[in-house]
Amino acid sequence: MSRSALIVIDMLNTYAHEDADALVPSVREALPGITTLLRHARACAAPVLYVNDNFGEWRSHHGEILKAALDGRHRDLVEPVAPDEDSLFVVKARHSIFFETPLAYLLSQLGAERLVLCGQVTEQCVLYSALDAHIRHFDVVVAADAVAHIDADLAGAALRMMRTNMSATICGAEEIAFDA
Repeated sequence: MSRSALIVIDMLNTYAHEDADALVPSVREALPGITTLLRHARACAAPVLYVNDNFGEWRSHHGEILKAALDGRHRDLVEPVAPDEDSLFVVKARHSIFFETPLAYLLSQLGAERLVLCGQVTEQCVLYSALDAHIRHFDVVVAADAVAHIDADLAGAALRMMRTNMSATICGAEEIAFDA
């Protein structure tokens, strides 16, 4: 069993929110890094978990969230990172992937000790998730080229905070290995 898990944060997105126009160019830049991480994790049979906002649709499930994202304004940003049949899925309501979700329990069942984070938004959900992972004693890795931002300055500060305050490893997607 892999001790590393890949966490894909909020990539199933309709891009129908007020910050979407500022976010989309950065998502385009992050897509190659995210697809690299997905390919590497899947090749090593490491767990891949999608933790995604449900956009207030409390009757939705992962299939509906994926369909809404694929039917949204930017299908081209969703299709390359869509979950496969082995992917796990957790719905979140707030910024952190841990806040009132079963994620910590699921990760303990998987034996995960190291979390590789990618997705959006660097200065919001990725930052808060990294902090919550750190305080739960997970090793945190963030692929800087596989996270998207709304504000580049805040994203840079967030990555520095993760490295300095949370002992996160910040590196490129190609540098991250998943144990087989």
